[in-house]
Amino acid sequence: MAFEQELKIISKNVEEIIPLDELKAKLADSKKTGKPLRIKYGIDPTGYDVHIGHLVPIRKMREFQDLGHTGVIIIGDFTAQIGDPTGRDESRPPLSHEQIISNSEKYMEQLFTILIPEQTEIRYQTEWFGKMSLENVLKLMGKFTLAQFMAHDSFRSRYEQGLSLGMHELMYPLLQAYDSVAVESDVELGATEQKFNILCGRDMQRYFDMPQQIAVLSPILLGTDGVNKMGKSLNNYIAVFDTPADKFGKVMSIPDSLIMNYYSYATTYEESQLAEVKARLDSGENPMILKKALAREIVKLYHGQEEAETAQEGFESLFSKKEIPEDIPEYIVEDHQIKIVQLLVQSGLCSSNGEAKRLIKGGGVSLDGEKVSDFEATITPAEGSVLRAGKRKFIKIKKL
Repeated sequence: MAFEQELKIISKNVEEIIPLDELKAKLADSKKTGKPLRIKYGIDPTGYDVHIGHLVPIRKMREFQDLGHTGVIIIGDFTAQIGDPTGRDESRPPLSHEQIISNSEKYMEQLFTILIPEQTEIRYQTEWFGKMSLENVLKLMGKFTLAQFMAHDSFRSRYEQGLSLGMHELMYPLLQAYDSVAVESDVELGATEQKFNILCGRDMQRYFDMPQQIAVLSPILLGTDGVNKMGKSLNNYIAVFDTPADKFGKVMSIPDSLIMNYYSYATTYEESQLAEVKARLDSGENPMILKKALAREIVKLYHGQEEAETAQEGFESLFSKKEIPEDIPEYIVEDHQIKIVQLLVQSGLCSSNGEAKRLIKGGGVSLDGEKVSDFEATITPAEGSVLRAGKRKFIKIKKL
């Protein structure tokens, strides 16, 4: 493949490449010597639920692999065992090594829906940090200044607001930077919010007299709410482990303003195909048609063509024809009367009382087709009554 074409593939849907000239030189040298570039991406194994936003840089790694290069996945098992010592950040609890290994195995299972296993190297931080002495750590710290780290937007804003900023938090960019030294990274992938950390990796390699890695920064895929970054805490994400039906339904729920964002970063569409989608949107074509095609394409990527068609048929049957699915799970109700919020939570339709109340307030709960508007209500469900929460969740009442 011509050098210019390779660069075009790598640059597609990328927010920034730092510095571009050095990437060109690395690609040219790789082609000349036949030595693959090493493409780094780090994961945090505090959990294992991967969403399609995580996979934006992973798709870029796959494009590098298709060009003959090697993907290097860093498992942050060392930092995950530390977690947040203050206990204030519940999203980063310290984990046992067994939990980390289990999470990372499930994580990689999802990444391998995209990556080529034979061209993927998996490395654990404990390979190098597990035997690093305090003397070595202090030497690493001495290569950076506090002023450099306070230039980080997050650190600076928290300091200026008088919020707590732990010393250990300042270490995370440094540790991620040393990962690049340990694996001899040529390119590091990440979202735009990772720019500071990835550039620290360039500095760290320079301090060790190594060739510096290139930062290839991808845009952030917005969540299904169209406002915030995709994330589990906001329940605005599409998980790799979601069923085909759930993936299809979640894509159909995105605002029209996200259609091009998702076509660009959640599918493998080429530039000509993206241009066609944009032209159809600009011409005033019904966005519903384009969203169905988008949902079908995303489901096909993870589950195949047949599952994508089945998911679309199920969606159209449920929402377009206003039919109720036949395979609704049954939920046994022992009492004659039950509070609606209690029923929603106990049946698993909602994860908490707060979620149930918000859903009712937003008009998202109905019993036998009738909206429930009072979250203080006590209901007397009959045998076979259908309780619906949101667009895709149902239970059928079974009485003892």
